[in-house]
Amino acid sequence: MAFISSGYNPDKPMENRITDIGPQKYDKFYLPVIAKNKGKWLYHEIIKPGVLVHVAESGDEVYTVRCGGARVMSVTHIREICEIADKRCDGHLRFTTRNNIEFMVDDNSKVDPLIKDLESRKFDGGSFKFPIGGTGAGVTN
Repeated sequence: MAFISSGYNPDKPMENRITDIGPQKYDKFYLPVIAKNKGKWLYHEIIKPGVLVHVAESGDEVYTVRCGGARVMSVTHIREICEIADKRCDGHLRFTTRNNIEFMVDDNSKVDPLIKDLESRKFDGGSFKFPIGGTGAGVTN
């Protein structure tokens, strides 16, 4: 058998098993305040279109700024998204099921600088690279 000749032992299937195949578990990358309060969120509010606050039982808050994304993105665009997350969000972001980008911060004082940064980034034609919206009275993908 091919597996036997490669060293696989059916009596001990976990022996010499390679465990780093595939993506790492998603919750390893949670924003610390999200990991701390998982399953303990009381409510959320839409502060303005595209900006939400989630409040936990402990009183902790997470602010989310949602931007329009695209189904197909260039490597350059993804690098810019990662640069924003590293600079403004301690490296944390997520993509929604509709390809929007959600930048998450744990402090209200980080929201306005993040929004100003996003609004300052435009394509050569003048349109926003990261249009904020998708919640409340806003447009979404």
